[in-house]
Amino acid sequence: MARVFVIINLVVGLLLALCLRHETAPQAEPEQLLASVDANAYAPGVAKPVRAAFVVLVRNSELAGMKRAMRQIEDRFNQKFNYPYVFLNDVDFTPEFMTETAAMTHANVSFGKIPHAHWSYPEWINQTYAHECRQRMHKQGVFYALSESYRHMCRFNSGFFFRHELLQDLDYYWRIEPDVEYSCDIDYDPFLFMQRQGIKYGYTIALHEYPETVPTLWSTVKAHIAAAPEFVRHAAGMRWLSADGGATYNGCHFWSNFEIGALSFFRSPEYLAYFDALDRAGGFFYERWGDAPVHAIAAALMLQKHEVHWFEDIGYYHNPWLNCPQGAAARLRCHCDPAKSAVLHYWASCTREWVELPDANATAPIPASTLISLLPSASASQ
Repeated sequence: MARVFVIINLVVGLLLALCLRHETAPQAEPEQLLASVDANAYAPGVAKPVRAAFVVLVRNSELAGMKRAMRQIEDRFNQKFNYPYVFLNDVDFTPEFMTETAAMTHANVSFGKIPHAHWSYPEWINQTYAHECRQRMHKQGVFYALSESYRHMCRFNSGFFFRHELLQDLDYYWRIEPDVEYSCDIDYDPFLFMQRQGIKYGYTIALHEYPETVPTLWSTVKAHIAAAPEFVRHAAGMRWLSADGGATYNGCHFWSNFEIGALSFFRSPEYLAYFDALDRAGGFFYERWGDAPVHAIAAALMLQKHEVHWFEDIGYYHNPWLNCPQGAAARLRCHCDPAKSAVLHYWASCTREWVELPDANATAPIPASTLISLLPSASASQ
């Protein structure tokens, strides 16, 4: 086994050395990107420079928390930019919910119902066994162990939100949840910044996952890589996900209650095949696979480092974690406490570890022969 890991480390080192020959395109300051945009392009009801929207999965019972979150994002950003909102629910929205959320913004709002097939058990899931698994996880003290709706939510956010009819004319989305807080003025358009810089995924906080929620996720991912090696395009991403050359998963993931992303990433054949492999394995229901590690593993392995961006300048809070900019200049536009930022905590060390990866990465799929030597067998333990 020791010999295997030596070989793995040599292969990874060789790939990274080759990657360093390529330079990553420099990123412009976000505010500079607005200089060429007509201010009238952000007027209410006018087509925006980027086909994008806030996408919100929310219950009718979360109306008050949703209004608080909207007030935050409107005051800090959207009263200047007027990007539309798309609200999704597995049941019909109430007239009260639609009226009161629409009153919070001058931007367009849309309300959609999730198709039953996207929020139900697929036919291959043994629901009796799934119930037994939930009971066992409950005895282990796992968060949301008994919740079926939580599992449907994670599966929907992993593989279906981007397929909803209300998102078909969009290229980018910004995920928002009830009761989140935005503590800094955002004086540029993150969608435009991402589009012009070729960024596919943006985050504010990256954490370690609870291992008891994903005991077989990594072995399932490795089985998929063995079957579809073209899934991996980013050698350094494996280093972010695993501390032992791919044998086990270290739990690093982008906390997906905040994410801004290119929908083309999720709609790609590679991502769809990846999700289908995970879905067929049953871990969304037999375990408690979250959409955050599902998204993060795909982003880390499919995208180059410069295609994943840490929005360090966006002050964001979702209980219990905070992202607060650390620079002195940020304090002039933020009210958060930098000393309480998640980036200073071990549990969120993945946040900086992504930024610290080598800047230059492979620009083509890694050969199957290389991947087979890089990864231990799919049957290896977590």
